[in-house]
Amino acid sequence: MNTFPQSFAVLPLSAAMQANLAQLGFTEMTAIQALSLRKSLAGTDLIAQAQTGSGKTVAFGLSLLHRLDASRMNVQSLVLCPTRELADQVAEVLRQLARAAENIKILTVCGGVPMRNQIASLEFGAHVIVGTPGRILDHLERGTLDLSQLNTLVLDEADRMLDMGFVEDIATVVKAAPKNRQTLLFSATWPEGVAGLAQRFMRDPQTVKAEAAAAPRQIQQIAFEVSEGDRLHAVSQLLLHYRPARTLAFCNTRQQCRDLVDVLQAQGIVALALHGELEQRERDQVLIQFTNSSCSVLVATDVAARGLDIAELECVINVDIAADAESHLHRIGRTGRAGAEGLALNLASLDEMGRIGRIEQLLGYALKWKPLAEMTAASKAPLLPAMDTLQILGGKKEKIRRGDILGALTGEAGFEAAQIGKIHVTDFHCYVAVERSIAREVVKRLSDGKLKGRKVKVRRLADLAPLD
Repeated sequence: MNTFPQSFAVLPLSAAMQANLAQLGFTEMTAIQALSLRKSLAGTDLIAQAQTGSGKTVAFGLSLLHRLDASRMNVQSLVLCPTRELADQVAEVLRQLARAAENIKILTVCGGVPMRNQIASLEFGAHVIVGTPGRILDHLERGTLDLSQLNTLVLDEADRMLDMGFVEDIATVVKAAPKNRQTLLFSATWPEGVAGLAQRFMRDPQTVKAEAAAAPRQIQQIAFEVSEGDRLHAVSQLLLHYRPARTLAFCNTRQQCRDLVDVLQAQGIVALALHGELEQRERDQVLIQFTNSSCSVLVATDVAARGLDIAELECVINVDIAADAESHLHRIGRTGRAGAEGLALNLASLDEMGRIGRIEQLLGYALKWKPLAEMTAASKAPLLPAMDTLQILGGKKEKIRRGDILGALTGEAGFEAAQIGKIHVTDFHCYVAVERSIAREVVKRLSDGKLKGRKVKVRRLADLAPLD
């Protein structure tokens, strides 16, 4: 039986890698790392079940880097991820781990960005590719990606890729890879389809499972009984009673997400939906507004929210009760992080009481119940986010930097630095959070002035009129 914690020092890693891990602050392994790394470092195919945030990227990252020959500039490792956001996060962790060796090239290859730029990068070669199945398949079909030298294939968040319909894309990618590769499959849950993936694409895999961590006690969980007809309006009732600054609301279907956003927006609550039908640019803009504190409620499905890392989240509302208890833990674990207090509100109909029972069994205690009728508005003031997000036409391609934007706002435009929030700069746009009360004046002054010596087009992201 494994005992935790265990030191990384017990692993057969190079001295340089051990030193790098220590410098990065990785001293003791998480449960999934301790369970999986000895097996994966030995070259075994591995099925690993662990929640997001459990350290799985380091687990498979150390394995694929251990097998990598930096002197050969060809693709030796491929990590398939369900979304671009997760691929970016994975690539960043791999780059940190790869500091132990010289000249390791790691590329992200995902949809939502120009194909020509990726083709140019691939022509120079890479050791590790992190990408989404659809875009990887596009490059294979074009002949711009060669997997003939692949020795490690990682299927990250396999359950989510299954939910998103990527099975046949993955199958086509696997056919382009050598049969004698190592395959590592990581999944937060274990539906029947994931077992099918393992059977199709793996050779005598070993299985490890890190038990889901218990919900932190600093998360206050409250349940409310509702009828189906009252469920969506109950959400706004709870929001106006508790008045959290930012809330992540989970629905079980895309349609429920859309319906809830319509209800909340009709009541003057700034809410946005995050689901699988959004294009990448739309998804990026939704997440920017939420992380910028310019959206009060993000309404999402489990699939769409997987892999999001949102700091300082005051509240989670389970509009529908999750289908399984582990998914419930994963949902509410977004609040109450780093020792902060969190709030998880659960709406349950009579038909969902069985799910509540399974959640309580996993938690080891009963949820606290309150009558919905007691949830009255704590204030007559509207529930509005503190910030508003502006979009500037122009980004990295025009060599615009965060400092340029902050300088323009606090210089000629005359605003205080304290009134400016987060600034995101992408290839073609910049997104700037400003205090809600000054948003329209900021748009006017920036539009009338200049940024880096030239006129720019600016709008509130919430406005419907497009820039271009």
